[in-house]
Amino acid sequence: MNKLVLKVFKKVSLHLFFWLIVWFFFSSFFSVGSKNENFIFWFSTILSTISILSSYVFVYYLIPEFLITQKHKIFILYTFYAFVFIVCAVLMTVVFGFVFFYNLEYQQMPALTKSLAVILVCVILIVVLASGLKILKHSYKSLEEKKTLENKFLQTKLELKEQELKFLKMQIHPHFLFNSLNTIYGFAIAKADEAPEMILKLSNLLDYILYQVEKPKVLLIEEVNHLEDYISLEKMRFHDTLKVNFNKEKLNDSLQIPPMLLIPFVENSFKHGVIINGVLNVDIRLRTVNNCLVFEVENSSKRKEEASTGIGLPNIRKRLEMLYPEKHQLEIIENNDTFKVHLKIEF
Repeated sequence: MNKLVLKVFKKVSLHLFFWLIVWFFFSSFFSVGSKNENFIFWFSTILSTISILSSYVFVYYLIPEFLITQKHKIFILYTFYAFVFIVCAVLMTVVFGFVFFYNLEYQQMPALTKSLAVILVCVILIVVLASGLKILKHSYKSLEEKKTLENKFLQTKLELKEQELKFLKMQIHPHFLFNSLNTIYGFAIAKADEAPEMILKLSNLLDYILYQVEKPKVLLIEEVNHLEDYISLEKMRFHDTLKVNFNKEKLNDSLQIPPMLLIPFVENSFKHGVIINGVLNVDIRLRTVNNCLVFEVENSSKRKEEASTGIGLPNIRKRLEMLYPEKHQLEIIENNDTFKVHLKIEF
């Protein structure tokens, strides 16, 4: 309540100060060539009252109700009515001074108070000034409201992006874990000596998936280390039927990328790659050049009339579009015997 009272008090004080200045303007301007202080006082007071009434009609009724709502014809009509009122009121003010202060002696009146055109210009100038301030205030308020709405929209959009990213990650993780657990399950049945090593590597991968993946970004070298663990797991699963060549060049140790960004490409090559002549060949090349990361995965494959990549690559494509809009290039090249993915990201 106190804040509301203070706000009203400030507004009323500001208005009173403005109209006091207007009264002093009329008093100073029309007192030129006149020594009748009583007449100047009442003349300025009446003109100020006309200005106040006309201004508030425009500021609180005509502009909000018709001009801002783009009812231009009605606004022009009421503006004409207001102009007629101002002319009549100013004319009556001149007659009032002529009759009551100068006893019908027109020649004795100050020159400026006899000029209807000058008086009208002064009054209309005040009305236009008050109306202009109202329009400026409305424009500023509209701009602030627009900025607030834009900020809310951007915040909502950002939250939706974060939720969609989490959803995409949730789709990737079960698929990744399913393959890894299947591999260990096969070794456990066979009681292979490699099972403990596989469990250790998988525990590292689980730590990466469950904890590190929630971070917005991780060091590139961390992603590479876990990518190598995953490749080792798949080599154990495939035995001699998998040949992987992982070539790393000039990796930037300080470069950071979103977690689980590269592994799904390799996972896709293992899942959809084709064993040709007893071997599934996978070539992986990773390098950083200036502020760019270049990642390529090529695996042996056979062209199919109806290719199916599952949910993996479409999800990765959507994730890249959200994380690096207009700053990445993803090419998928399918030949008769190879399937190649080329990714370039600018940082």
